[in-house]
Amino acid sequence: MSYQKIIVRPLFTEKMSRLEEEERKYAFQVEKGVNKIEIKRAIEGKFDVEVEKVATMNRAGKEKNMTVRSGGKTIRTQGFRSSWKKAVVTLKEGDVIDLLRGDTSE
Repeated sequence: MSYQKIIVRPLFTEKMSRLEEEERKYAFQVEKGVNKIEIKRAIEGKFDVEVEKVATMNRAGKEKNMTVRSGGKTIRTQGFRSSWKKAVVTLKEGDVIDLLRGDTSE
């Protein structure tokens, strides 16, 4: 499996931006069926950095309720958001990923 299929998207949150600066940790949404070794190879291949550690979390989809008003009637529906997998990658000292531009620097 190529790294384009493994890495779905980077995750940008306030907590992750603090961890990027202080602890060299980066978060990505990854495909559900991949393991830590495959994630490590994908990150190293795509961004040309050395990965020290990979932590993964399976996030369960939440129940979603939705109300729509149409033509004077109220329609209520419910469903589930998709489940997904999150990977937090710690890089070796000196390696940096610039997620906004997609470049790397050492």
